[in-house]
Amino acid sequence: MEISFVRIDDRLIHGQVATVWVKESKCNKIIACSDEVAKDQLRKTLLLQVAPADVKAYVLPIDKAIEAYKNPKYNDFKTMFLFTNPSDALRMIEGGVDIKSINVGGMCYKEGKTQITGAVSVNDKDIEAFKKIHEKGIELEVRQIASNPKVDLMEKLKASGLID
Repeated sequence: MEISFVRIDDRLIHGQVATVWVKESKCNKIIACSDEVAKDQLRKTLLLQVAPADVKAYVLPIDKAIEAYKNPKYNDFKTMFLFTNPSDALRMIEGGVDIKSINVGGMCYKEGKTQITGAVSVNDKDIEAFKKIHEKGIELEVRQIASNPKVDLMEKLKASGLID
């Protein structure tokens, strides 16, 4: 399986992903990776309905997504992996998925989170996961839309005083 794009966006599949990022990444499959969302039949159904007609979409728990990545049966997949949070992305990486770069597009503000850009808010658990991903040499870049310039997430966390 070829990884064409990896994005953390708590909305998973939505207009920007379905139109711009699919074209930009030239993917032919979308796999939304989340134990929580895979169990939520309504959310899962809604996500699959908003996927572009010419791109097959799946909503899988993390372990199933790792299995699919490793299965030679899916070698023709050019896949966009979507995550709601960095901890799930880290689980995929630790499970043997060869991710080189992660786009952080949207992590909404909730109580206990610190907003670092207009679209990205993090808590301590997110920061720890991002640090571990960064230590593995994986690019972490913030871009809400494809036409925006890449911003280094770790620099953004430093500038926000959240890491040294």
